[in-house]
Amino acid sequence: MTIREFKMPDVGEGLTEAEILKWYVQPGDTVTDGQVVCEVETAKAAVELPIPFDGTVHELVFPEGTTVDVGQVIISVNVGGDAPAAAPAPAAPAPVAAPAPEAEEPQGRQPVLVGYGVAATSTRRRARKAPAGSAAAPAAVVPEQLNGHGSVTAAAKPLAKPPVRKLAKDLGVDLTVVVPTGPDGIITREDVHRAAAPVTEPAPAVAAPAPTPVQAPVAVTAPVAAGDARETRVPIKGVRKATAAAMVGSAFTAPHVTEFVTFDITRTMKLVEELKSDKDLAGLRINPLLIIAKAVLVAVRRNPEINAAWDEAAQEIVLKHYVNLGIAAATPRGLIVPNIKDAHAQTLPELSRSLSELVATAREGKTTPAAMQGGTFTITNVGVFGVDTGTPILNPGESAILAVGAIKLQPWVHKGKVKPRQVTTLALSFDHRLVDGELGSKFLADVAAVLEQPKRLMTWA
Repeated sequence: MTIREFKMPDVGEGLTEAEILKWYVQPGDTVTDGQVVCEVETAKAAVELPIPFDGTVHELVFPEGTTVDVGQVIISVNVGGDAPAAAPAPAAPAPVAAPAPEAEEPQGRQPVLVGYGVAATSTRRRARKAPAGSAAAPAAVVPEQLNGHGSVTAAAKPLAKPPVRKLAKDLGVDLTVVVPTGPDGIITREDVHRAAAPVTEPAPAVAAPAPTPVQAPVAVTAPVAAGDARETRVPIKGVRKATAAAMVGSAFTAPHVTEFVTFDITRTMKLVEELKSDKDLAGLRINPLLIIAKAVLVAVRRNPEINAAWDEAAQEIVLKHYVNLGIAAATPRGLIVPNIKDAHAQTLPELSRSLSELVATAREGKTTPAAMQGGTFTITNVGVFGVDTGTPILNPGESAILAVGAIKLQPWVHKGKVKPRQVTTLALSFDHRLVDGELGSKFLADVAAVLEQPKRLMTWA
């Protein structure tokens, strides 16, 4: 039997960790080179990981919901010889001889579980999966397994993985009073969250040394309803954590200036309806955002200095001769900004397809880290939420971002008379190190002029 280990790769530029969302395989399953074995969520997106070799799954090192550092082994595969049966747990008293509890977590290695009684000199991971016939829960046997004795200190050592311990520390939860519901008595993230919620009578369920340990989790499977809690704490991680860091860095690095323009967009709305009935565009998604995106690209062509970046290290302004157009998208995992590569070179039908693919991929949570890198200009459509406008924060590395407000029927002076017209407000935030008031104003006015008279798309493009 030859075991190969697959480590958590760096699936994005500079990422250091990822959370395992879902396993697609189980121990004993046959896998082939290139087969997707799990889905992970990084600080930027959800990504499916393929295994790079053939074999039979030997062990899933981490369960779903675990945050794993890049470089840590997440799955081991038998690539040669007979497929092994589920590895039985080692005999309790034999392997450990170290007298101090600290020996359970030797430095310089990656333990399967913090708190397990593994010898400090051991280089082989303890098999986590117990034999099918085993019914004894860790609450009864751990005191005898830890360091070869059943002292109160050893018995009180909870079984939890490093990410769960960190979560408990952040929430102020004492792991010694948390009743585990995971396999082999492992404390899970859900256990910590339950313990963090205000519970009326937690003590009896935790303190009672149940003689039949398998019933211990049952005693806490009905926590207090969420409606009874006055507060809920959610760990900051994944997309939310990355977005927060990026926005704070942008807000306190680039001096933001925001300008606004309110105008009559009625003709653009009529153009959208005409294009929807155009047989050459049949099957394409035609909406106001498509025309707004095209107007932005026209305005960038007329004002190329708006499409730039500030290189602080080199003390240079980087003028981009291409437009990777970012579209801010709200997803269940948080706000992300994928971009359309080389949008400046796309025709209207091509841009429509790109927008549709971008939105669909984002909603499915399948946007790749590469799709969110290298943006040069961003559009955020707050109007879909009924908001008139806003003061958007720059996407890091970009010089400007355009917020599109709600399009509403309002009284407007048109040809000398007050008439009901479709009206909207655009807000342009820009980096005042790169973009002065004249350039920002000219760019914003150009976008509004194209949308007010969309025939200029043909003459200015």
